[in-house]
Amino acid sequence: MTRVDFHFNAPDKIAYGCRLVRKAYRAKHPVLVWCDDEARLDAFDRLLWSDPPTDFVPHVRAGSALAAQTPILLAHESADTHAHDVLVNLGQITPPMFARFERLIEIVGTDEDDRIAARERWRFYRDRGYPMTRHDVGGTSG
Repeated sequence: MTRVDFHFNAPDKIAYGCRLVRKAYRAKHPVLVWCDDEARLDAFDRLLWSDPPTDFVPHVRAGSALAAQTPILLAHESADTHAHDVLVNLGQITPPMFARFERLIEIVGTDEDDRIAARERWRFYRDRGYPMTRHDVGGTSG
C-alpha cells in the first residue's frame, strides 16, 4: 500500500520540491514529479535545471524517448511508469496513478487555496486507509 507523506507549510512549493527531488536522486530513488498545472510543472523544470547551476539532476518529461533511462520524470497527466517508486505531487488534486507507487509525497504551500485542496486529499487518503505522515516544513529555508 502506498505510504503518503504530507510536507506542509512549504513557503515555495517549487523550490522545496526541487530540494526534495535532489535529495531523492542522491539517494538513488527514481521519482515521478506530477502536477495538474502544466505551467507550474514548467517552472519546476526550469528551476531543477538552474538552481543551483552546479547540481545537475537528470530529468525529462514522462513521454520522452529517454524516460526509461532517466531517474526523474515530470508529468502533468497520468503517466505509466513502473520503474519509479516515489511520486511527488506539486498539484492541487489527487494524482490519478498514485496507488502504483510505494511512496507519495504531497507538497503543500502556505496559500489558503492550496491548503484547502490538501485537506481534501488528506481526507481522501485517510478514508481509504493509506498510512500517512505529516511534516511541517515551514522552518525550512528556501
